Amino acid sequence: MDPVKLTQFSHGAGCGCKIAPAVLDTILQSRSSFSDNKNLLVGNSSKDDAAVYDLGNGTALISTTDFFTPIVDDAFAFGRIAGANAISDVYAMGGKPLLAIAILGWPVEKLPAELAQQVLEGAREICAEAGIPLAGGHSIDSPEPIFGLAVNGLVEIDQLKQNSTAREGDLLLLTKPLGVGILSTAQKRNVLKEEHLPLMIKQLGTLNKAGEALGKINGVHAMTDVTGFGLLGHLIEMAEGSKLGAELVYQQIPILAAAKEYLPQRIVPDATYRNWNGYSSKVGFGPGVNVMEAFTVLPDPQTNGGLLIAVDPAALAEVQEVLKEQGLTDFTEPIGVMIQASEKTVTVK
Repeated sequence: MDPVKLTQFSHGAGCGCKIAPAVLDTILQSRSSFSDNKNLLVGNSSKDDAAVYDLGNGTALISTTDFFTPIVDDAFAFGRIAGANAISDVYAMGGKPLLAIAILGWPVEKLPAELAQQVLEGAREICAEAGIPLAGGHSIDSPEPIFGLAVNGLVEIDQLKQNSTAREGDLLLLTKPLGVGILSTAQKRNVLKEEHLPLMIKQLGTLNKAGEALGKINGVHAMTDVTGFGLLGHLIEMAEGSKLGAELVYQQIPILAAAKEYLPQRIVPDATYRNWNGYSSKVGFGPGVNVMEAFTVLPDPQTNGGLLIAVDPAALAEVQEVLKEQGLTDFTEPIGVMIQASEKTVTVK
């Protein structure tokens, strides 16, 4: 029998199956009023990465969940990637992961149970790498394979990082290159070069552990992880939440060289177009920017993407040292800056 290719059993790929920003805004609208909960530090009122609850002893509980359809064909790698992606939300808040439980949807009439077991094995491995147990979960029979985690973590309240607390003049850094959405689409269309598959899987399955260390730096004013809405989408959330604008220097943004090889073939995820249609009016381009390439890369949906960090210039050296210690030497140079709000939320120069 030929090996089962999981991506052929799903309509999307990883975080590329997220609901588009404009549609999500409609879904989240509510006329209901809820009583204030003084212990809920972060909830539905913001577009942050996780909920945060004050435990009353100077620490807070971080609670998050994330799940998606396969972004790779290998079941074990899918479990690792989905697990790393879910755990990333805790790191993006500056926290330490504590516990995870699994969320599994499996088309039991289409795919063997042994493959689902391999998905869970991959998740167990990445949880062990993060130093946490995969302690349980829930499963259903579903039309498409779906997997993810619900993750809890802890953070000192004075070290909590949000995506809405950037300050004017903060420098922006990104800890992973863009382009995995393009590579995953190439795989789904059976045109991914053999040498690009290990590169993609390695990036997708790498934990954003640096977030826990960065949380201890006071000069890190805001932080989030770049996932399904692309770099532009998550930067717009940071800028609008902070009542600021942002300026990106396109040549400074890390982009996978492998991803650029597929651009002439128009290998672009459908979610790229959905993302762009949702926020194109908020983005401006300066002269000299390759707009066609930028349009393809900057809204590219990332799965388990890098941390987007807004840091006080005075703390840049301290942040760079932490990134080097975490093996992120290639991502120590700023890609942009937070500026006063203007007509365009993000300007790319």
